[in-house]
Amino acid sequence: MDMMQLPAANQDSNQALSLETYRKWIDQIENQPAWRYKSDREMDYVDGNQLDSEILALMKANGIPPAIESIIGPAIKAVLGFEAKTRTDWRVTADGVDDESKDVAEALNYKLNQAERASGADRACSEAFKPQLCVGVGWVEVSKNSNPFEYPYRCTAIHRNEIFWDMLAKKDDLSDARYLIRKQWVDVIVAKEWFPGQEDLINVAMGRTTELDILADGGAMTSLMQSIDDQRGWSVEEQQWRDAERDRVCLHEVWYRRWVRATVLRSPDGRVVELDRNNPAHGVLMAAGMVRAESALIPKVRVSFWMGPHKLHDGPTPYRHYHFPYVPFWGEREDRTGVPYGVVRGMMYQQDNVNSTISKIRWGLAATRTIRTEGALAYDDDIYRRQASRIDADIVLDAEHMAKPGATFKVERDFQLNEQQYKMLQDSRMAIERSSGISASFQGQRGNATSGLQESTQIEQSTQSLADLMDNFRAARTQVGELLLAMIIDDLGGRQNETVTIEGNVLKPDRTVVLNTPTTDPLTRMTVMTNDVQRTRLKVALSDVPSTPSFRSQQLSAMSEAFKSMPQQHQVVALPHLLSLMDIPNKDEIIEAIRKASEQQTPEQIQEAMDGAVQDALRASDREIRLKELELKYNPDRMQAEIAKIVSETVKNGVQSAFAAMQAGGVIAQNPTISPVADVVMQQAGWRPPSPVGQDPNYPQPAGATPSPAPDVRENTSPQLPPVPQQADSGAMRGIEGG
Repeated sequence: MDMMQLPAANQDSNQALSLETYRKWIDQIENQPAWRYKSDREMDYVDGNQLDSEILALMKANGIPPAIESIIGPAIKAVLGFEAKTRTDWRVTADGVDDESKDVAEALNYKLNQAERASGADRACSEAFKPQLCVGVGWVEVSKNSNPFEYPYRCTAIHRNEIFWDMLAKKDDLSDARYLIRKQWVDVIVAKEWFPGQEDLINVAMGRTTELDILADGGAMTSLMQSIDDQRGWSVEEQQWRDAERDRVCLHEVWYRRWVRATVLRSPDGRVVELDRNNPAHGVLMAAGMVRAESALIPKVRVSFWMGPHKLHDGPTPYRHYHFPYVPFWGEREDRTGVPYGVVRGMMYQQDNVNSTISKIRWGLAATRTIRTEGALAYDDDIYRRQASRIDADIVLDAEHMAKPGATFKVERDFQLNEQQYKMLQDSRMAIERSSGISASFQGQRGNATSGLQESTQIEQSTQSLADLMDNFRAARTQVGELLLAMIIDDLGGRQNETVTIEGNVLKPDRTVVLNTPTTDPLTRMTVMTNDVQRTRLKVALSDVPSTPSFRSQQLSAMSEAFKSMPQQHQVVALPHLLSLMDIPNKDEIIEAIRKASEQQTPEQIQEAMDGAVQDALRASDREIRLKELELKYNPDRMQAEIAKIVSETVKNGVQSAFAAMQAGGVIAQNPTISPVADVVMQQAGWRPPSPVGQDPNYPQPAGATPSPAPDVRENTSPQLPPVPQQADSGAMRGIEGG
């Protein structure tokens, strides 16, 4: 607990923790089952400290070499690695379906995942998972950080021997527990800094200030005299709460609940808040009938600090949630007593068999048995025993004795006994796997599987045996996320126009969400908040997709196989998502380049765009023609100018056409066979045959001029040209004047 975050002490004697109640809870803790020593011993086996001093002394006296083959340690490490590989992220979801709730949920989801990384939540949960697996319980503290130079929230793993809880509670989250106590040894100078104004009381507790000193100062400190009387009647041993030699004291951080009757407001959407009479919005909502007031029995969480029988602080919780700031990670608990235990309990005895068997085998390999008659040695027995224990033993026999009939000296070894012990060793190793459910294949070792399918089956069976444990771990980790989210909402609730920038990636751009934006309600004319973090109903869930690199590799492999079977147009869309799963340098730049390339138009898209542009141009030209017609209709001067412009352009075009026709006539005169082609070109260009023949309507005639009659040409006098047809519009070789 961060002492600088404590609220002001509450002087309400009805809610403050009394010395009698505190002493009763301490007595209950002292009478709880003695499971902590057993759990410490189980953790020793995990750490490899499996032979205590008594066993080592006995083995040394019998000449047995100590030996340890830790099977528990690698099995526990395999499960811890499994948790690290399957770790998931938190995801904040909203109960509502409106866009406002989704925006708030997305913004808080980004803040929560940021807090997950910065507060050390993943590390703390993993550290709590180890005692949860081994001895049945682990603890994580979720609190605010008073250091302004660090992240405002922190998650810390707490040792199990520091936490004492109400073992009569039934719920896993301890929401029905009466109390939770944390014992923490600190220096006296630190205790004085944490509780300013209590220096005199701490000096009294440490024996630095006596009753005579208080009376000599005037005897006005009645509270100190009461503390001295409480200390006299305190039944707890002195060494449990103070250490004068080391200048330390044991502080008891007591979190407890007071069940009180209060008025709550229930909205139609199911939201429930406690009535705050100092909040004018609550009064307006009640007067408008938008909420319903109800009486309910609710828990009030408080915190108190004690140093033996001396109370240093008592006041309400500094957090808005209704939970203790310590989250339990449960393994297994005994049905009758509620004592926690883990997987190591069932592995210890078989581990002892393994160690003792290895020691005996080693002793048997080196042990010898001597059969001799008395007097066979040339020196006394003590010297012989020292020589026999040596590798380079030199034994001298008595030659006179060995010459007698019946004299014997033999050295024997019992290999049959060692073989039986080796079988027992193998059985003990297999028994550890059976009792824990953690197979050798799960640990990455070669077991007794004869095929890959059998090995996969054994791994799956080990995973199933840990399913209940992992389910408890996910529930506890979710509670850690809920406490973090509650603190984030509490801090954001008092800020207006809080801007949260959600960082994106190459696949999703950055997004900005503004929280707690004040607006005016058109019905009540009151200032309300849009994107209000305190009004939106939220919940914390664990994402179904693990966030570990190993799982991303599995996703990459599966998506690569699916990518191969996709159509080409779908591969273009899926390729950036496939690259996002790869851990390669400059990944973002590569994905961005692929996205830009995929955004280029295909030939079909280009043709479609051209067709659309043509249609737009035609519609625009039609509108322009109509506008010109209207303008000419209502503007006579402009109409006359346009007529003159058209006449001028017509004359110009006619002259140019006539000149071109003359040139074409010369070419046709040189090559008469191209005249049909020329007629087709002229007609496609818009030329129409004159009527009567010889008058071209596209070529203007001067005023008063009459067309000259066509000459009566019947015969061509040029020897270089063929004869002219008698009828201009008949025959297969009709010329440019033809119809």
